Amino acid sequence: MLFLHGQPGSARDWNAVVSAIGPRAETIAFDRPGWDGRTPAGGLAVSARAAAAVLHSHDVERATVVGLSFGGGVAARMALDFPERVAALVLVSPAANTASLALVDRLLAAPVAGYAASAALLAGAGWMLGSGWVRRRLQEAFSFPDDYLRGAAGRLRTRAVWDSFFIEQRALLRDLPDLEARLHEITAPTTIVIGTADTILPAAAGRTLARQIPRARLVEIEGGHHVLPAEHPERLADEILLAAAVARREVCAR
Repeated sequence: MLFLHGQPGSARDWNAVVSAIGPRAETIAFDRPGWDGRTPAGGLAVSARAAAAVLHSHDVERATVVGLSFGGGVAARMALDFPERVAALVLVSPAANTASLALVDRLLAAPVAGYAASAALLAGAGWMLGSGWVRRRLQEAFSFPDDYLRGAAGRLRTRAVWDSFFIEQRALLRDLPDLEARLHEITAPTTIVIGTADTILPAAAGRTLARQIPRARLVEIEGGHHVLPAEHPERLADEILLAAAVARREVCAR
C-alpha cells in the first residue's frame, strides 16, 4: 500500500493509519516532490512519476494507492499514467476534479498576490501551532502527536514550504481539467472516502467524482472533516484493506 500526502503535508500524516493497518499489509509512505527537501515541487504528473519510482525502488510491482487531498489527484493521475502499477485506488478527501476547486483555490494561485496570501496563510498557521494551547486542542480533536505539530509549526514558516504550496496550488488549476476529462479511463477498482463536514473539499465534489470514475465506491463518514487520516484512522484502515481485498478477488476471478 502506497500513501500519498496532501499539501502542505508529509509522509507522517499517514502514521495513525499505517499503525492501524499494522502487520496486515506492507505499507510505504513517502514525502512527495517539493516536500522532501531535495526535489522541486510540480504538478500531478511530477508526483505520479515520483510515486511510481518509489514502488520501483522497493521492488513492488503493484500497490493499492491511497491519496489524501492533492495526493488524491496524484493517485488518480498515477492510475492513468501507470495503470500496471495500481491494483486499487483509495481517494481520501480528494482534489481530483474541478468541483473540488473553490474560489479560495483560485485566489491562492493568483500570480504575486496568491503567493503572498499563501505564505501569510501558512506562516500564520505555523505561528498558531507554536502555541501549546492550540496544539492541545488539535490533539484532543484529531489525535495529532505533539512532536508532529511542533515540527509542522517550524516547517510552515519556511520559504521552501511556501514555494512548494504555491507551485502545487497553481498546478491544481492547470491539471484538474485535464485529469477530469480522463477520469472515465480509470480501470483500477476505486474507493472514494469523504467526510460530510469537510469545509475544504465539499462532499458534493466527492459524490461527483464517484460518478465520474467507473464503478467507484463512495464511502461517506458522517461528521468527518478534511484530515480523515488523523480523525478516523481505524475506519480508513478498514476501508483501505477492504479495497485491497476486493482488488485481489477481481484479479483471481479473471
